[in-house]
Amino acid sequence: MAVDSLLSNRLRTGLTMLGMIIGIGSVVAITSIGQGVQKSTEKQIQALGTNVMMVMAGASKTQAGISQGIGSSSTLTWEDAEVIAEQVTVAKAVTAYLQKPSVQVIYGDENVSTTIIGTDLNYSEVKNIYPEFGLFFTQADLDSARSVAVLGAKVRDQLFGNRDPVGEVIRIQQKSYQVIGVMEAKGAVGSQDQDDMVYIPLTNMSLQLVGNNALSGTAITGLWLLTDSSEELDTAQFQVTNLLRLRHNIYPPDDDDFNITNQVDIINTFNTVMSTLTLMVSAVAGISLVVGGIGIANIMLVTVVERTKEVGLRKALGATNQTVQSQFLIEAVLVSTVGGSIGIGGGIVLAAAAATAFQIPLIISVQSIVAGFSLSIAVGLAAGVVPAQNAARLDPIVALRSE
Repeated sequence: MAVDSLLSNRLRTGLTMLGMIIGIGSVVAITSIGQGVQKSTEKQIQALGTNVMMVMAGASKTQAGISQGIGSSSTLTWEDAEVIAEQVTVAKAVTAYLQKPSVQVIYGDENVSTTIIGTDLNYSEVKNIYPEFGLFFTQADLDSARSVAVLGAKVRDQLFGNRDPVGEVIRIQQKSYQVIGVMEAKGAVGSQDQDDMVYIPLTNMSLQLVGNNALSGTAITGLWLLTDSSEELDTAQFQVTNLLRLRHNIYPPDDDDFNITNQVDIINTFNTVMSTLTLMVSAVAGISLVVGGIGIANIMLVTVVERTKEVGLRKALGATNQTVQSQFLIEAVLVSTVGGSIGIGGGIVLAAAAATAFQIPLIISVQSIVAGFSLSIAVGLAAGVVPAQNAARLDPIVALRSE
């Protein structure tokens, strides 16, 4: 009887379901997309290693203790990195790097703006990125500050297309560099694209492109430290902090002139942020569930008024209050559950389309589907209670007289 009643007003029933379809579909799609983005980014960060710690130079200070700003003069040197490699007990490998963004690299008629990384021999091991073609530079290249370069995959594609660039000569800041290799493709992590870089020996970078801007020693932008496991990162951070404070003559209550971050912290922070954002957006999408519930309640109230004579006739023939109430409750729950089911299907389709478009994993959360379906039933029950009670309370004599 409830199904026949709903089918007799298909357009009104469909419009009533629309709120539930949009609400449940949005919750399922947003939850799935959020988890897909989270998983994709987490994999990219893990590809760089979860047992890696980054130490970056901070801001230098004047004798009066005034900060001159980050980048005013490097507070880290290559010598710092070498001492850390020797004295930090849990350090498996340490690599220093000097970075210069937005540098024009030219080959023939082609040119690109990219990031130049000057580094040492340990970079590949620590950052888990190796040449796909050719070689990385050698100790001899480093010792003699030789003008050789290893291209990131994206830079190779932009300058050379599908051609082999090994042996070709490129120009960086009007200086010639011979290409000796091409790094494997790693993709982007946040705003840093691992493929949009050119790697050269740190000694050459310091002498030819940047100049020695440290107070003493060879200036570096920062260093990466590799441990055997992520559990050793806390120990490494403690030892590096104490060692650098001693080397830089920093004593309490002075602040560090360097910053330390590890990959585990990045992953945990990112996951926390993404979970919060997904929850917030899902909560906003859930507002449409409330709107859908109000719509169901309104339509059911109108239905009770329209079918007053029908209710009176049923009660005159022996229908109990509970029977009449159950009929209208079933109609409300049917509208919400069918709408919720369509919404779940639509949400999965949207999530699959987004996963294909943005190249992220398709993750369909069983919890979100169960929660969505349960919510649709709950909304149907809540929206149908008052109309059903109104119908059950109708006096059969008064109802039969109504026009």
